Amino acid sequence: MTKVSIITPSYNSSKYVEECINSVINQTFSDWEHILIDDCSKDGSVEIIKKYVKEDHRFKLIQLDKNSGAGIARNRGIELSSGRFVAFLDCDDYWHSQKLEKQIEFMINNNYAFTYTDYYIINKNEKNPQYQIKAPEKVNYKKMLNNDYIGCLTAIYDTNFLGKNYMPDIRKRQDWVLWINILEKVDYAYCFQEPLAYYRIGDESLSKNKLKLLKHNFNVYHKELKISFLVSALMMINFLFHYFKYKKTSKIKL
Repeated sequence: MTKVSIITPSYNSSKYVEECINSVINQTFSDWEHILIDDCSKDGSVEIIKKYVKEDHRFKLIQLDKNSGAGIARNRGIELSSGRFVAFLDCDDYWHSQKLEKQIEFMINNNYAFTYTDYYIINKNEKNPQYQIKAPEKVNYKKMLNNDYIGCLTAIYDTNFLGKNYMPDIRKRQDWVLWINILEKVDYAYCFQEPLAYYRIGDESLSKNKLKLLKHNFNVYHKELKISFLVSALMMINFLFHYFKYKKTSKIKL
């Protein structure tokens, strides 16, 4: 079985969710299910998603009873998923049409349990990408502690190797914690080195607010990974070094 379960949290996503969904419909790889979890949207997101659910049985809509954040929404999708592979795609992002075909073939041919790809960055209200993010060829647990090198919209893991893996119940950086936890089980995550996804930067992007970034990253070290306060503080200094180095070296202007 090579079925892929695509997990998409949705909150007030009416502006972009159709582009996200259409990028899944246009995949050259067709053995997928797309689970969209609505986190109590107040706009027309649910109505848009329902239209696709009605037209194609591969789409599934889950509506949460209360606003819970992207991590809990994704976990609900993972829980209900039936595919061998679990992939992530946020509602304001979208994929290249060959993303699944190329990445799944890469995983199967090389027996890789956890992979990611390069990706493009698009500003909020623009159509053409401004930058390409060139990710490391591979990362292990130790390297991932230094910085989050994996774009969530590019990550796929294989449940045949790993079982179902879930994100922690935190509002921010829950995807980074998941990658760290998976890398305790496998030696490396491997990059398919082509840009196969499009990441949209909006006003609320975490990378726009460095103080929030520091706070949430410290909580990852201290609260989620159970590292002492002092060592967590030292790791934050190390993180800042790697974060700014990677930001400078990985971004290729188009």
